[in-house]
Amino acid sequence: MRDRPGAVGVGLSRADTPGEAVREAAAQLDLAQSSFVLVFVPERLALDPLAEALRVTLAGLPVFGCTTAGQITPEGYEDDALMMLAFPRAHFRCASMLIRPLGPCSIEQVSADARRLAAQFSHSAHWNRLALIFADGLSKQEDMLVAALAAGLDDLPVFGGSAGDGLNFRRTAVFQNGAFHSDAALLILLETDLAFTGLGFDHFLPTEHLMVVTDAIPEERLVLELNGAPAAREYARLVGCPVEDLSPEIFAEHPVLVRNNSLTHVRAIQKVTDSGALAFLSAIDDGLLLTLGQGQEILRTLDEGLDVTDEAGRPPDFILGFDCVLRKLEIGQKQLTGKVSEILRARRVLGFNTYGEQHCGVHVNQTFVGVAFFEKRPRVLG
Repeated sequence: MRDRPGAVGVGLSRADTPGEAVREAAAQLDLAQSSFVLVFVPERLALDPLAEALRVTLAGLPVFGCTTAGQITPEGYEDDALMMLAFPRAHFRCASMLIRPLGPCSIEQVSADARRLAAQFSHSAHWNRLALIFADGLSKQEDMLVAALAAGLDDLPVFGGSAGDGLNFRRTAVFQNGAFHSDAALLILLETDLAFTGLGFDHFLPTEHLMVVTDAIPEERLVLELNGAPAAREYARLVGCPVEDLSPEIFAEHPVLVRNNSLTHVRAIQKVTDSGALAFLSAIDDGLLLTLGQGQEILRTLDEGLDVTDEAGRPPDFILGFDCVLRKLEIGQKQLTGKVSEILRARRVLGFNTYGEQHCGVHVNQTFVGVAFFEKRPRVLG
């Protein structure tokens, strides 16, 4: 395993209580030299005591973050670790905005507010900008949100993930200003003197199995009918299993895809409802054409997707990664967690498992989205 990244500090704790976990993780960071801290929270820690511990222990420092469906630590995939990433002032500056409430999400208002934040964020000469977005993963508003941000931030690249809650789907939240917020999203504008490049990939190809959404409730992301038949029954027929066997593991291995120009994106299924409808994790609408996806070799596609270099051919100092929980489920079902963790360690990926990902102005599922940051090259004098 390579040494830890130099451009970001990493603090980890698996302590039982929120106070212990915050103090243990924070003690591993150089807070005096930090511009801000990102916190990725496991489902087991109570949020109100955790917020209090963060306010006390990291007082005076901007702290952002969210609840997760798993963490990507220097050890790879984990479920129970509180992770803090400290971004040093020498290389990073930030400005933030809480977007609340999300339901409903006003594209015009979010666009205007994001544009105003970017205009007020003073620009450092020769530094580059990007944006991170963390959203309530149960809000069902991420599609509108990323469209609004794309309109308001113009060509500024935006990367992010939807907050998770393990596989519970009960409460998800983002953290800003000392408190956890549901029905909210957190926009962070970053400025850095480090080179960076964006990543986004999945491991699915379309099959010949087509489905047309013939009845839906778009605002609830519910599909009632596919191909004129009850949605869960028709999907089960196409994947070749009984309706009663449908599960997150089946959905992870047999996603549905939508085409956007020349690209396909995953529209992940969350669950079967009591009425036999399918609840989705991304936007859905009447008349939408869906294609059943077929997986490629996940270890190969992961390693190839993370294989990026800078102009000098150097690998990243670290990759900030947002990886869908359904990918993690599929990886676990195939007993590949250890091998995937080896790849994530070798590629220096740090981040969390999401309920959805944001990339290139689109909300997607079952995708790895990330930002690879590269060490600053020393200036050559003479």
